[in-house]
Amino acid sequence: MRAIILAAGRGMRLQQAQSEHLPKCLLRFGGMSLLERHLRLLKSVDVTEIVLVLGFRHEMVEAELDRLHWLPRPEIVLNPRFELGSMRSVHTVADSLTRGGEVLLMDADVLYDARIAKALVAGERPVNRILIDRDFEMGDEPVKVCVRDGVPVEFRKQVASDLEFDIIGESVGFFRFDAAGAARLAALVAESVAADGGVKPHEEALRDLILERSLSIEISDVTGAPWIEIDFPTDLVRAADDVLPLLQPLTGVN
Repeated sequence: MRAIILAAGRGMRLQQAQSEHLPKCLLRFGGMSLLERHLRLLKSVDVTEIVLVLGFRHEMVEAELDRLHWLPRPEIVLNPRFELGSMRSVHTVADSLTRGGEVLLMDADVLYDARIAKALVAGERPVNRILIDRDFEMGDEPVKVCVRDGVPVEFRKQVASDLEFDIIGESVGFFRFDAAGAARLAALVAESVAADGGVKPHEEALRDLILERSLSIEISDVTGAPWIEIDFPTDLVRAADDVLPLLQPLTGVN
């Protein structure tokens, strides 16, 4: 199993909160960067093959890897058009999606608990899996996952008012794919890039994958496990004050 971490973006919405504009994976909480937390949490669930998709100020992220002396060192793939958005990042790393085996696709800008990492990799058989949190605030920002009879029927920030579903939750931004699912996602991303240059967020390709119903996709409910995606200055405060104190300690993982 390999983990692809999307860490190429500029994080424009955080600029006003930072004296030095850093890649978001270098934001530090409790003396540890988000990148280091990702690496430690993945290692704790026996995922050591890591692919980092970098772009904005990538040399700073590489310097953090040097500082950590992390082994095995993550594979680095550079997205030269990172300013276009996350669809191009996923397209850039298509080789890692299609080389076989199970794949985790993860946003880098998430502070999260070890229970979420365990839920992502749980089970011995290959699966396609989406993590959701039912305890969230409705609004235009969360990517919502709607589920009917155990099957995801929508994956978007805006949900049609007449859509029928049993469960609605916020996507954590972490996904697991078997070899077929990862290859199909790569194909859908390639189609999007060919159509418009890849200016849409990669969530649109994920939505296409879900709605075409070509794969069995399971939902893993992580409601109650603390996490936060860091997009806005207020998220920095919530991450430090509300989420960080609730995280299980990272012990015995180096």
